[in-house]
Amino acid sequence: MPPAAPVKKTGGRVALIVTLVVLLVLCPCLGLAGWAVWKIADASDDVTPRPSSAPVFPPALPSDAPPSAAPTPAREFARGDCVVNEGTEENAELRKVPCGPDTYQVLLRIPATTDGDRCETLAPQATANYVHDNSVDLFDYVLCLKKR
Repeated sequence: MPPAAPVKKTGGRVALIVTLVVLLVLCPCLGLAGWAVWKIADASDDVTPRPSSAPVFPPALPSDAPPSAAPTPAREFARGDCVVNEGTEENAELRKVPCGPDTYQVLLRIPATTDGDRCETLAPQATANYVHDNSVDLFDYVLCLKKR
C-alpha cells in the first residue's frame, strides 16, 4: 500500500487572516477615538474648573451690527468668536459678529455631542451654551458661551 498523502494544516493561515481583519477594523476606530480625546483635551487646556450654572440657550440680544442675509455656517464657529442670537431660546439662530457688549464669546466647541452640561465642567466660566443637534451624530456639537 502506498503511504497516505500528508494532511495540509490551514489553521495557521485562518488565524492570521482573522487577526489581520480584526486589526484592520480596530485600528481606524481606535485612531478616531484617540483623535477625539486629543481634540477635547486640547480644547480644555486653558480652562480653569469652577462650578457654575448655565442656561441652555442665550436669549435674543439687540445688536448694532448689520444683520446678514443668512446665519454664519456652524462649522465656522470657533473659540474666540463672538455671536448673537437672532432667533429664540427654543430655536436659536447664531450669527458671528465683532466682539463687543451684548455678545456671547465662544469659549469652547465640543464636537460630536449634544450634552450641554459638559460646559459646566469643561468651561465653567461659560454663562450659556448652544447645542447643535444634527441628524448625523458625528456633526453634533455644543458651544460654551460667555456673555460679554
